[in-house]
Amino acid sequence: MFKKIRLRLTLLSGGITTVILIIMTLGYLFISEKNLIQTRILSVYNDIYTIASNLEQYGMLSYTWLSQLESSGSYHIFILDNGSPFLYNNKDRSSLKYDTFVSNCWEYYHTNSSAMSESTLSYLSSYKKFTYSKNQCFVIDYKKDKSHLEILIIMPHSQIHSSIIVQRFLFLVIISAALLAIWLFSYFFTGRLLRPIEESRIRQNRFTAAASHELCTPLAVILSYAETLDRTDSSTAIIKNEALRMASLIDDMLILSQSDADRFDIEKIPAELDTILLNTSEKFEAMAKEKNIRINVSLPENAIPKCVCDPNRIAQVITILIHNAISYTPENGTIRLNLSVNTFNFIITVSDTGIGIPDEEKEHIFERFYRCEKSRSVKGHFGLGLSIAYEIIQAHCGIINVSDAPDGGSVFTVILPL
Repeated sequence: MFKKIRLRLTLLSGGITTVILIIMTLGYLFISEKNLIQTRILSVYNDIYTIASNLEQYGMLSYTWLSQLESSGSYHIFILDNGSPFLYNNKDRSSLKYDTFVSNCWEYYHTNSSAMSESTLSYLSSYKKFTYSKNQCFVIDYKKDKSHLEILIIMPHSQIHSSIIVQRFLFLVIISAALLAIWLFSYFFTGRLLRPIEESRIRQNRFTAAASHELCTPLAVILSYAETLDRTDSSTAIIKNEALRMASLIDDMLILSQSDADRFDIEKIPAELDTILLNTSEKFEAMAKEKNIRINVSLPENAIPKCVCDPNRIAQVITILIHNAISYTPENGTIRLNLSVNTFNFIITVSDTGIGIPDEEKEHIFERFYRCEKSRSVKGHFGLGLSIAYEIIQAHCGIINVSDAPDGGSVFTVILPL
């Protein structure tokens, strides 16, 4: 139980922190990537004004200056002088494929230039902006006398994209490390937070186990002396019955204390569930006959595989369910036991025509010492039987639940892995 609570608290604290951190990171990345693109574009704008200013002041462009400008801005510059490629364009751009791309870009610009918005730089120059194949492109148009220069500046989409990918990767590494630290901190912090509670529970379990063991001896003495007394005396019968009830309660408390201390003895072997079901139901025939209750057992017609389980513990679960069914089923009622097998599980159901369990109490009946209001007058039930059955089935990695029977009463279903 302590491990489950610690795990749930870790999931709660770590999960909330993770969600908050991821949302903040995504928001920051969105803003950062947007600013990165805007910064790159502003850098191009600054260089556009620089190029136009140099043309107006000096009337020429230096090869070295253009190379430096291009390398510092992480973009490519191509120039047409009166429609002919400028010598600067002869620089190796790595492949013929890229030259074809530039030619297509020029063609796209000249075809659609009239539809593009124009921004004036000075009385001699202006520029136009467009997008071609996801790349941001700018064309500076400079006219002076008979000279007509067209300067194409391409800001490759791949470079911006690679910068964004690098940034995302760095954030992924940082966030992964931060989340790992958060989850480890949450796990150890919840462990320290629950340590006093766990120590208190361990002391309580030790006290329960010790007290139960100590009570076994005087109860055994009381029962042995009760056997020597006059059996016809009603007082003797009362003493014996109450001692037996107390012994049953002590056994149940010992079982639960073992479960809490993770010392629940489960010895799994291949066992025949149909045989366990028949043998257990036969033990209650006399008890059921006293209330004129019928016990019907339904088994598969074909042979079924053996179930790897602790047969004694499974018999104990079936005993608890049948005993409860008989206790809370009125006279002339019916109890049905059914065993079936599917691809993955063995399914055991115990249904009755008894008083039933209200919906608001179904989720509590497997809690210790919990009893429905209708059952408080039934002797011999301390509210531990179903909690013991739950612990046994959990130890078998199975499931136990309760639902309403179609004709009234309750249906307890036990699912064991095949």
